[in-house]
Amino acid sequence: MSDREKLLDIAGSSFEIGDLLDYQSGAVVSQTLVDEEAVTVTVFAFDEGERLSEHTAPHDAILQVVDGTALVTVSGTEHEVAAGESIVLPADEPHAVEAASQFKMFLTLLR
Repeated sequence: MSDREKLLDIAGSSFEIGDLLDYQSGAVVSQTLVDEEAVTVTVFAFDEGERLSEHTAPHDAILQVVDGTALVTVSGTEHEVAAGESIVLPADEPHAVEAASQFKMFLTLLR
């Protein structure tokens, strides 16, 4: 099933973001919900200790933690971000994400 078909499958229905993906041992898994010219929306599930290494992106993004706790480093400063909290990842600034515990996040990339 394509990402578009998955999105249409839940369209018009109430859902919990955290229910869209299951945790997988030793892995980071993701599902893109929207991939349009102006915005990309992706849900991620990180097993404890898993990470996305430091990188940059050409666009601003908003990271929202929906379950667990993440350590998010932005331009060398580490932030602990827990369920219900968000952090902005500015364009062209180095950032990394590490799972302090199993955690799920909702990432909105603004173009």
